[in-house]
Amino acid sequence: MTATAVLAALLVLAFVVLGSAKVAAVPAMRVRAEHVGFTVGAYRRIGVLELLGAAGLLVGVALPAVGILAALGLLALLSGAVATHLRNGDRRAEMTPAAVLAVVCLAYVVLAAGQLS
Repeated sequence: MTATAVLAALLVLAFVVLGSAKVAAVPAMRVRAEHVGFTVGAYRRIGVLELLGAAGLLVGVALPAVGILAALGLLALLSGAVATHLRNGDRRAEMTPAAVLAVVCLAYVVLAAGQLS
């Protein structure tokens, strides 16, 4: 298994779990939505985007350009998440998951783009 595949698998797992929890509006996600100033409906839409990003990463196994675009979309979502945490004055620990996933997305993009050549 290549490093790109490992990163894709980690990202798919993370975003299927996170996106599903947001779409299902589990209690912890309702609390997070309120904390960052989003409605539950808006948080659900973010969850749908996360699930679509995970699906794009899976398609990226066969079509690497799709995986790269999906990872870039997830990177945009994660950038927004970090910005939202900063705007709310959250502690570093609260924004670390988004920052770590952003780094993993960026690493995936770099590795996958290198394989296109």
